[in-house]
Amino acid sequence: MQVTFQDVTVRYGEKTVLENFSRTLDFSGVTALLGASGVGKTTFLRVLCGLERPASGRVVGFPARYTCLFQEDRLLPWLSARQNVAIVSGAQKARETLEKVGLGAELDAKPAALSGGMRRRVALARALAHDSAFLLLDEPFRGLDKACRDALLPLLAQEAQRRPVLLVTHDPAEAEQLRAKTWTLHGSPAEL
Repeated sequence: MQVTFQDVTVRYGEKTVLENFSRTLDFSGVTALLGASGVGKTTFLRVLCGLERPASGRVVGFPARYTCLFQEDRLLPWLSARQNVAIVSGAQKARETLEKVGLGAELDAKPAALSGGMRRRVALARALAHDSAFLLLDEPFRGLDKACRDALLPLLAQEAQRRPVLLVTHDPAEAEQLRAKTWTLHGSPAEL
């Protein structure tokens, strides 16, 4: 899948994050977007999928059906873990996906009863369970220990066999373990 940025500029007040950014990007398998905190990785993702409008320019070729896992878990507090996932996939797939992320025993727990790492895995399960053309993950392993992260990385590799995955991270080890194509944002305004 190819997506083209055409002269995209993004500003927040006086700060320019992207300036006249033009590039055609080829997404296949896992692509890791690396960069220091605050360089503009999340902004890049939000502009890519149309959640944020650039001050000028446009993005062409992004699919209409995509799934995005944000840095915040965005779980519905009145629903159980299973219900939070089932809203995008149905009950059976929700159960299966929660089991894959190690939460088979927590299906009926509400977010308030789960640890931060468990809530993160519910959010990841919801993203994995949603059927779409493209999977965007913004710091999906934030708050998870290394053992948990290492157990979840094969799920992303498996997912990348059926749809492109963009992994936004500051950790090059995640990209290496996934054998991801790697892009690095750097500078101000950011360059790729």
